[in-house]
Parts: sequence; C-alpha cells; structure tokens
Amino acid sequence: MWYGTDEKKTENDLSKADMKRVYDEGIEPAVVRAGYHATRVDLQPFNDFIMDQVFSSIRRAPFVVADFTGNRNGVYMEAGFARGLGIPVIHTCKKDHLDDAHFDVKQINHIVWTTEAELAEKLYYRIANTVGPGPFERVMDRT
Repeated sequence: MWYGTDEKKTENDLSKADMKRVYDEGIEPAVVRAGYHATRVDLQPFNDFIMDQVFSSIRRAPFVVADFTGNRNGVYMEAGFARGLGIPVIHTCKKDHLDDAHFDVKQINHIVWTTEAELAEKLYYRIANTVGPGPFERVMDRT
C-alpha cells in the first residue's frame, strides 16, 4: 500500500494519517480476523534495503493485499511480483481513486471501499472465501 503524502495537493490526496488509518482500521483487522498476521514493511525492524525486505516478505506471504488507493507505481510492481510468484493478490482501492487505476488492473476484481470499516468487512470475507482461514483464526463461540 501507499503510505500517503505529507502535503495534500488536491482534495483527493490522502495524508500519511489517512493511510495509517486505512491499515490500522481496515487492512490489519481483516487479516487478523481471518487468522493471519498482517505485516507492513515500514513497521518492521530490519537492516537491509527496503525493497529487499519487501520482496522477502512477499515471498513468505500466503497472500498479499494490494491497495491501489493513490495509484502508486510501487503497489503495481509489488502486486505483479506476488502474482508472478503464484501468490494470491487481493486488490483493494478507495472508490474515488479507482478511476485513476491503470487499465491493466481495472479488469481484476477489486474490493472497492469508502470507509475503513467497510474495507475491513469486505476484506475479511474476501480472505475467508478465497484464501481460507489462517492458522491463527479464532473459533467464535456460537452458543
């Protein structure tokens, strides 16, 4: 995912705080609820070059969530790298950014969201129904 911008140049730009909220309230809770660990390279301690860490994390991942909000080239490259390795990629994008997505990814089914809560809900069900429950899934008591 994109980390946001320090300075909003247009009304449609998202700040670093906005994108942190997307991860904290949308992506991470959905991944954890599905029984997986969520990781984001800028939150990990490491000594290598950042892209070495990104590629290493992708290689170990059972799936990748690629959020195309902000339409940043790095997201395209990382999603393509995962797809090339045969790792499932779940595409997401904030609704008002989807029109700016490149033609090549528009044909892939995206989770289109407007709020972080909506993203969390849709993403959880996409993971559960396409990747399956993770090793850390909590079985809910239904009594």
